[in-house]
Amino acid sequence: MTTSVNHAEKPDKFNGLDFKRWQQKMLFYLTTLNLARFLTEEVPTLKEGEQNAESVNAIEAWNHSNFLCRNYVLNGLADALYNVFCEKKTTKELWESLDRKYKTEDAGAKIFLVGRFLDFKMLDSKPVISQVQELQLILHDIHAEGMTLSESFQVAAIIEKLPPAWKEFKNYLKHKRKELNVEELIVRL
Repeated sequence: MTTSVNHAEKPDKFNGLDFKRWQQKMLFYLTTLNLARFLTEEVPTLKEGEQNAESVNAIEAWNHSNFLCRNYVLNGLADALYNVFCEKKTTKELWESLDRKYKTEDAGAKIFLVGRFLDFKMLDSKPVISQVQELQLILHDIHAEGMTLSESFQVAAIIEKLPPAWKEFKNYLKHKRKELNVEELIVRL
């Protein structure tokens, strides 16, 4: 009788966008397949005098598992990217190459996110709660990029970005004695 292991769902194909998310999903997927170590391991080599059957078998087993892991990663790429990265011989080389190319592009994403946050202005013509939710998504993305903003800064920023028609309420919130957290502020709004 054979039993099948229920592995994590294979991540969607990476098309060049949202690398960090795809990378985390792929890492989890490879971990469930017990192949994640090949992302960081060097190719083992036989030293002089170590050419016994056990060592040769161990290297063959490593090569087979590396082949599987490398191809799981390659098959997780969109066809256009597959063609670019398929010449990488080991999983480690492939993973590091993807990391170098797309982490650099993610650095630009941080600057873009900060710009979106700073430029965000609430309008009287839209519901405030939907605009606050938009701002929260930007703040979430900023946190996901590893940049941290204190809760009190976030509250102050949301208050400051309230639309012109909310001027009196804005002044009321600024002069409150008790400090609010983001959740309490949203309830008030």
